[in-house]
Amino acid sequence: MIETVTGLADLRKRVSQWKREGLRVGFVPTMGNLHAGHFSLVALARRHADRVVASVFVNPTQFGPDEDFARYPRTPEDDAAGLEAAGCDLMWMPSVDTMYPFGADNAVRMRVPGITDVLEGAHRPGHFDGVVTVVSRLFNQVQPDAAAFGRKDYQQLAVIRYFVRDLAFPVELLPADIVRESDGLAMSSRNQYLAPDERAAAPTIHRTLLAMREAVQAGTSCAEVEAQAVAMLEAAGFAVDYAAVRDRQLATPAGDTGELVALVAARLGRTRLIDNLEFIR
Repeated sequence: MIETVTGLADLRKRVSQWKREGLRVGFVPTMGNLHAGHFSLVALARRHADRVVASVFVNPTQFGPDEDFARYPRTPEDDAAGLEAAGCDLMWMPSVDTMYPFGADNAVRMRVPGITDVLEGAHRPGHFDGVVTVVSRLFNQVQPDAAAFGRKDYQQLAVIRYFVRDLAFPVELLPADIVRESDGLAMSSRNQYLAPDERAAAPTIHRTLLAMREAVQAGTSCAEVEAQAVAMLEAAGFAVDYAAVRDRQLATPAGDTGELVALVAARLGRTRLIDNLEFIR
């Protein structure tokens, strides 16, 4: 039976007990409304740890003023059942007051320079400040030995890698592959917002990423590939924030070979979707 904890003292007591027993602790941070992609993170953490903690916390500091914090779905009972089935030992459900004792507006903030200013950072100012602020707090609370993050949020994973290394957090990061629906759509809690016609169009993002990879590998310039991708997405009804080809450090690619990633962020109606595809040119 999964244990659900809402008090920080209780969390620390349980984790301290495990560590006194010499057990390795894995961690999966989430905002809840969990799906198979999240549960794959639990399975990954389980392979690298003796006990697994998953947090369920909708973090207000990573939502912009016009974003969907209020309507972000909260499904704690379903989350607990899914986490238990996935092999999680403890669900950490802090309140906003527990996470931010002086209030979210008065919280000590963190910022990763440079890498947070492009792509998602350019379209969602302050978003990554909120991400690293809450993840650093969660790491401090849970004290994990390893933590699993999905590759679907490619830039977020890059940001977390940066601050973990820069601040010398003793946490092994476990990147997990993107989990997709049968038609290629990357699993996301936001997919449930899609109307039926939007859901039918949504896999165009994955098809666009595949086309971007093929075109780059065929020698088409990145600028031309990006323009073609925007046109493909707009023809399917998307409002495109970006379609970009970058190197693994999210810089414009230099040279004719190397490890690259194609990234897309686009909206269908009120729903914003992101996805990416890593490849070698």
